[in-house]
Amino acid sequence: MARNIQSLERAAAMLRLLAGGERRLGLSEVASALGLAKGTAHGILRTLQAEGFVEQDPASGRYQLGAELLRLGNSYLDVHELRARALVWTDDLARSSGESVYVGVLHQQGVLIMHHVFRPDDSRQVLEVGAMQPLHSTALGKVLSAFDPVAHTEAVDGERTAFTPRTVTEPDRFEELLDLIRARGWAGDTEETWDGVASVAAPIFDRRRMPVGAVGVTGAVERVCRDGEIRSDLVAAVRDCARSVSRDLGAGRF
Repeated sequence: MARNIQSLERAAAMLRLLAGGERRLGLSEVASALGLAKGTAHGILRTLQAEGFVEQDPASGRYQLGAELLRLGNSYLDVHELRARALVWTDDLARSSGESVYVGVLHQQGVLIMHHVFRPDDSRQVLEVGAMQPLHSTALGKVLSAFDPVAHTEAVDGERTAFTPRTVTEPDRFEELLDLIRARGWAGDTEETWDGVASVAAPIFDRRRMPVGAVGVTGAVERVCRDGEIRSDLVAAVRDCARSVSRDLGAGRF
């Protein structure tokens, strides 16, 4: 089993200590609170200061949290803003479609489900917030790969596992699929990830018109598809939901 890196553990403990205090802390106070030698504590503080995670007051020499942590925290807050803006619209989409609704964001080499609205019936369902979905085979993942350059790189350069015989794994076919998704503004997944399951998703944009996530509907093939194709009314409903969330995030009309 891999062991934790002690210096990182100490740095994390130091940040938590500074975050929990109501005032700046001196070197001796930091070292004493964490049970560290002053030289060790000073070295960690200097490194954190160089990276912008800690600031030192020039007059007193005491330490406090730095602005770089605020910048990193903003990306976390952006995800929470996305969820907050999506709440009403995704509830409406679940009611109108009769299917489960998911909101996903790019995370590492996949799609992180950060909001899930249950299918509005009495069936037993499992909350999938925090679950990961693949980029190359799911509707959420493919629409992110089409519109987000970072997701595109992850999907193209990463391994594309064939989950079912319908999964597109060949590089040229996958790029053609992404071109089609960009042209029509939505992505579908008909048994490309799970047998018997189909989904449709559309991108969500922020005030800078940058893709920040995707919203989609997922359900049984026989309900989501008609005559072998994803129902046009579901496509329209998902795209309308994505536009509404995007407008709430400041993207304007598009």
